[in-house]
Amino acid sequence: MDRVDVIFKALGDETRRQLLDELHRQDGQTLSELEGAMAQHVSMTRFGIMKHLKVLEDASLVVTRKAGRFKHHYLNAVPLQEVIDRWIEPLIVKPAAKGMLDLKAALEGSNAMPMPATEKPDFLMSTFINCSQDALWDALTDAQANADWSYMPCSCTREGDALIYHFADGSPMLTNRETHLEPKTRIESTFEPQWAGPDVPLEASRFVFLIAHEGSGCKLTLEHYALPSEQRDDVSDGWARSLAGLKTLLETGKVVKFVSEEDAA
Repeated sequence: MDRVDVIFKALGDETRRQLLDELHRQDGQTLSELEGAMAQHVSMTRFGIMKHLKVLEDASLVVTRKAGRFKHHYLNAVPLQEVIDRWIEPLIVKPAAKGMLDLKAALEGSNAMPMPATEKPDFLMSTFINCSQDALWDALTDAQANADWSYMPCSCTREGDALIYHFADGSPMLTNRETHLEPKTRIESTFEPQWAGPDVPLEASRFVFLIAHEGSGCKLTLEHYALPSEQRDDVSDGWARSLAGLKTLLETGKVVKFVSEEDAA
């Protein structure tokens, strides 16, 4: 079955859509938390909810992470973004505003201690990319590649362990400073937004890239930590668009910027 068919099939059930709505409301919930939340909508056993979650996981719409003895469930926006980019936005967005190039990320090395495995990320996304680990690592650590796959038109330079992004007019946009590297498999970095300008300081957060060999390609997982609530929607949407751009760049060699209609205006 085609990947898009799997996604649409998973979305075709109202209960599964309610589970996604619940994770959109509060990401990272455990099975028990979801069971309690869903009791407000439907009468369903714990096993029934587990079956629906399995369908969503098979479609990559939900990804999970264990923290201690708890398993947390996260809404994965990347497949939804791929569907929107392929089927929906071309029908409603002017081609000139839509077409361009995409993706960003960063990183390369430090000896700091990795984040504890028991820490719970604020959101988590994953995607499968048909490329080698070397190619994916290079795309995540090379400054020019980061500028290419960033969903926003920008330039990027490396200064030591930091990748620094600038808007087209040269004003600062974002700094990602690497804090821990495990070559070809893990990158931990700060996320220091500057897009609001010098008079509006924004709180920094952290993210992790995890690279795993998967069949003929790689699985890339993004975990974002300590993200202020007021930044969450914008940052989550930006990551989904950027990861879609990264996948496109590595699989086709094309630079495509999945700019939102609002950002393109």
